[in-house]
Amino acid sequence: MSSNVVPLKRGAEQGKPSLAPILSLTASAMNSVNAVILDRMQSEIPLIPALAGHLITGGGKRMRPMLTIAGAEVLGYQGTRHHKLAAAVEFIHTATLLHDDVVDGSETRRGKDTANIVFGNPATVLVGDFLFSRAFELMVEDGSLKVLKILSSASAIIAQGEVDQLVSQRRIETSEERYLHIIGAKTAALFAAASRIAAVVAERSEAEEKALDDYGRYLGVAFQLVDDAIDYDSNRAEMGKDAGDDFREGKMTLPVILAYARGTEEERQFWRDAVAGFANSDEDLAQAVEIIHRHNAVADTRERARLYAQRACDALAIFPDSEARRAMVEAAQFAVTRGY
Repeated sequence: MSSNVVPLKRGAEQGKPSLAPILSLTASAMNSVNAVILDRMQSEIPLIPALAGHLITGGGKRMRPMLTIAGAEVLGYQGTRHHKLAAAVEFIHTATLLHDDVVDGSETRRGKDTANIVFGNPATVLVGDFLFSRAFELMVEDGSLKVLKILSSASAIIAQGEVDQLVSQRRIETSEERYLHIIGAKTAALFAAASRIAAVVAERSEAEEKALDDYGRYLGVAFQLVDDAIDYDSNRAEMGKDAGDDFREGKMTLPVILAYARGTEEERQFWRDAVAGFANSDEDLAQAVEIIHRHNAVADTRERARLYAQRACDALAIFPDSEARRAMVEAAQFAVTRGY
């Protein structure tokens, strides 16, 4: 065991952080995971694999299942149980994305039309339900009640987080604390569960389980903070979605919360109008971006993300130095420096 602090800045000092190390580390196992995904998304009803494949094969980073695989590598686990479980994690994530796009009325994701635009809302919701069901089939096949408890609990927490976000939408009084609670549920819970199950499968100690859970949870918060910063800091080509989606949907993300708290009364009235849906033109979006940058709200959101990413790296200090640990550290570095 090692008790050293794992420095977040190491990779950044050597060059721009990349997902390449974790992609290389997990490539072989992820091939097996992808084979499970492709097999289990099949159905005798052609619409199901067509719609599921529209999103699943759409070029996502597969971060969550990759964390399950990377966690197993850190622990030196030699088995294959985690392949099906990583696929279950991806199905849970994909199902929530399908449902989210319907709820949000999203039109693009990763530069493509969303499934709800191509196939319609009813089919998208139902195929999301199908993928949730497939995820639970895979969990049951594994046979571990502990794994089932971790992933089913995460699924419930995600759903609660999405409902909480819906309730908070267009509510200018949403606090930073409430916002962090929401993203801790809707994003970080699955990152944490995906990481933790690797230690369960490998039959490691509670301390090692918690370390991987902490890594995933803090990384998930950092990842979502950066996602929310990107909505006011990148163009559509870089983001793979429409710039300003969060703004037009009246979502109270941290850049808005900070800009509102720091603004003049005139600026605060602008935010009240915008969040209520009365100011959502391209010109309004440009004004929102200008106000947010005037008050350093994007920079401070990214700085908070960096602090959470540092916590994620520190959680890995319980494990000896290894290629796998270094790859997971660089993944955290990438999460906070990315522009997409």
